[in-house]
Amino acid sequence: MDNLNYGIIGNCRSAALISKEGSIDWCCLPQFDSTSIFAKLLDEQKGGSFEIHPNGDYTIQQEYYRNTAILITRFTDGDNIFELHDFMPRHHKMHGKYMAQPEIIRYVKYVSGAPKFKVKYDPKLEYGLGATKHFVKEDFIASLTHKLKYDTLFLYTSFDKERVLGGEEISLEEDGYFLIRYNEKILMPTTDKMGLELERTKVYWLDWVAKTPDYKKFKEEIVRSAITLKMLTYDKTGAVLAAATTSLPETIGEVRNWDYRFCWIRDASMVIKVVSELGHKNSAKRYLQFIIDLMPDKDEKLQIMYGINKEKTLTEKTLDHFDGYKGSKPVRVGNAAYKQRQNDIYGILMDVIYEQLRNFSNDIENVEELWSITKGIVWIVGKHWKEPDKGIWEFRGEDKHFTFSKVLCWVALDRAIKVAQMFGKTRKLARWTALEQEIKEDIHENAWNNDINAFVQCYGSRHLDASVLLMEPYGFIHARDPKYVNTVKAIEDGLSNDGLLYRYKNEDDFGLPSSSFTICTFWFINALFKIGEEEKALEQFERLLGYSNHLGLFSEDIDFKTKRLLGNFPQAYSHLALIECAINFSKKQKDEQILESIK
Repeated sequence: MDNLNYGIIGNCRSAALISKEGSIDWCCLPQFDSTSIFAKLLDEQKGGSFEIHPNGDYTIQQEYYRNTAILITRFTDGDNIFELHDFMPRHHKMHGKYMAQPEIIRYVKYVSGAPKFKVKYDPKLEYGLGATKHFVKEDFIASLTHKLKYDTLFLYTSFDKERVLGGEEISLEEDGYFLIRYNEKILMPTTDKMGLELERTKVYWLDWVAKTPDYKKFKEEIVRSAITLKMLTYDKTGAVLAAATTSLPETIGEVRNWDYRFCWIRDASMVIKVVSELGHKNSAKRYLQFIIDLMPDKDEKLQIMYGINKEKTLTEKTLDHFDGYKGSKPVRVGNAAYKQRQNDIYGILMDVIYEQLRNFSNDIENVEELWSITKGIVWIVGKHWKEPDKGIWEFRGEDKHFTFSKVLCWVALDRAIKVAQMFGKTRKLARWTALEQEIKEDIHENAWNNDINAFVQCYGSRHLDASVLLMEPYGFIHARDPKYVNTVKAIEDGLSNDGLLYRYKNEDDFGLPSSSFTICTFWFINALFKIGEEEKALEQFERLLGYSNHLGLFSEDIDFKTKRLLGNFPQAYSHLALIECAINFSKKQKDEQILESIK
């Protein structure tokens, strides 16, 4: 089946996608949201790629080196065998710093026989908007463009540069390398040095994974998802990306194509909450500082999203020269949704602040700033919670009173009260508690539909929405409350299609939704688990895991019929929800083992 069969490599500065045949089809340098150097993913002809073509009938297999972000593509025809070890270097330096250069290393490992291959090295800089020319120099191959903007790229290699650029056959007799760099090197690379970078990067990831708790069930899936989330974090500022790509369509041939190389407060906060539960508190601390830096004024409203370097203006435009993934236009860069009002982000952020203070209270810096942010959030929520917004799904039409937004306004007050109690700040508690209760009563009165016997998408609506499943995980309602149980059942009847969930089924700005939003299915599985249908939840979880690609990675969406992956890739939302589900099942097993040992 034609699918998003790609692996991701990255070093918390940028990332690249490599096909199961070993072709680099997507990469932006020097950072995640830069213009592309390879974008075959979005246009077969004009995008650019770095392909390896073995001479003969080779079988190709691909896997990650266990517990790392190093991708191994193995080529074999029986006697002749070689491997590509693809990675972006990342390892420790002095004083707690990391080496994470804007570069890709393709370490070519000789295994046996006399393998031969050709290279198609075809970078197209600046999204391929102008011609990219290549020049063979003494030490490297230089690629440059200057039609719209001057930009350069450098390829260092142990192989004959003329043969590489000309696509001529190369005989492999020993290990070799390709080093793609955004900047020219001062010290020349060698195969031994590239091998050392490989080992150092391997050690970094093995050490990072070793800090993750050892779950008895679904351990491999948790680790792979955690590594993926780590690769989607941007070290420089603490931002967390929604995905590594732009414009991979929610439905092939349609126009729901968005740029996800930005930091959504909601997505990032959910990621950080999960990563913190896995014990990686440094990521949480950097993200909290990212938020603090964005809120210099006590009454400043948060945007729903920012650039990874804290940019506030994310102007959306289209790259009309690209055909789009499988012909799905337009290809967009930037995202106009940054202008939207989404009132849920305050509750999302307040929940993360509370969790960090609760889990790492003795090791959190800037507590005074966090208390100021807490007070500011309550002030903003108190002033605006009654107003309509665009909601979690970023409807581009009229504002409405979305249930999820109202619930998260309640969460903001609930967590702020808990933070105030932690700090011993009681002066505002009576007023905050009254506001919390007012919001809660408003939701029960206006978001519940007696005819449908469920909480609905927005006030006065009859439409169901998967986001209301999060009422229970956020503590708004108990899992066994009849209202929640009935809502879960109604969503199963109304939004489930062959075990996969719609976000909603009502028409939006672009028509009727036609693909499953992967995180919603994970939310539904968690809801089934919480209301007591644990066997059913486990069965659906294991089935959903089977819809990942060959490396266990998920995108944003899944096609209901073919089960192929759709939408931007890999999607942080999907992998954080996978981890939450897996931890629930693993904890259940652990609790059962404890009870068994007591008997």
